[in-house]
Amino acid sequence: MTARRAASARATINDVAAVAGVSRGTVSRVLNSEAYVSDAARSAVTDAISKVGYVRNSAARNLATRQSHAVGLVVHEPHSLFLEDPNIGSILLGINSALSDADYQLVSLVIDSERDSHRVAEYLSGGFVDGVIIVSARAHDPIAKVVAELGIAAAFVGHPVDIEGIPYVGIDNFSAAKAITTKLKETGRRRIGMIAAGLDRDSGQDRMAGFRAALGDAFDPDLVITTPLYAHTSGIDGMRLLLDRAPDIDGVFAASDAMAAGVLDVLREVGRSVPGDVGVVGFDDSAWATRAQPPLSTVHQPAGQLGRRAAESVLAQLRGETVDTAGIFLETAIVWRDSA
Repeated sequence: MTARRAASARATINDVAAVAGVSRGTVSRVLNSEAYVSDAARSAVTDAISKVGYVRNSAARNLATRQSHAVGLVVHEPHSLFLEDPNIGSILLGINSALSDADYQLVSLVIDSERDSHRVAEYLSGGFVDGVIIVSARAHDPIAKVVAELGIAAAFVGHPVDIEGIPYVGIDNFSAAKAITTKLKETGRRRIGMIAAGLDRDSGQDRMAGFRAALGDAFDPDLVITTPLYAHTSGIDGMRLLLDRAPDIDGVFAASDAMAAGVLDVLREVGRSVPGDVGVVGFDDSAWATRAQPPLSTVHQPAGQLGRRAAESVLAQLRGETVDTAGIFLETAIVWRDSA
């Protein structure tokens, strides 16, 4: 038989040891990246693995160590928004980058219904992942409560208001929303409305509070439209309602860039110029902002870094390190373009 075995006969660790001229234990130490292996032996084992076509049996290893070497990403958004929102994609890529560096696999779990919640809760309870990262968790979230009860390594992107003791990574949504609303006000706008979203989670609540704080006595609750999702269609529907309520509106803060793009679509449709008649600002600094016409003034949030830092927190817990549960806040910045 040639050095590379026939496809029907799977190469074993014994085959690697025989070709490399070392013991089975030496091969095992090389595979597990352990110390006390000479450079010559390590090189011989590596060459032998290539020659015999050895593929490590991860399932057997995971069974022996009771580790899956996988981390779950739970996203609480409808399937359509999962594909529409560039922020979710950036967070996912940031998470995957950190996990890949540590040789962990990412498992994506999208929750779009109560049935999904029950299914994912059972999956997490089954030991199929070593840790979990949760994005867009709502108040009274059953998945977050299951994770807290299981005690597995976990981190949030954002911070559920009713779950404590689990690390999280986020931004100061209140200050960022207050800052961009203040800048919009300083352009001379007098009738400023908001299309708010996600009020069942910290990001939506804090952006709404920041908007209100920036306006002070000029805040008018009739100029606030609320919607469940940070979606483009939410911006379209919300702007139409705002125009019905206040035809003289001259400024709009949309709680996401996707929503702000919807606002621009409606204003273009009714013949209002931007920023001449109405100034529009968004939040995220996503691809929606740069593709919009005119390009959106917005708040930049480091979505990729949010994902990476959350994954690093989970990996640290898996290594047995103590992680601060007080939260990590990343910096935001206003990006002023042509829409306001």
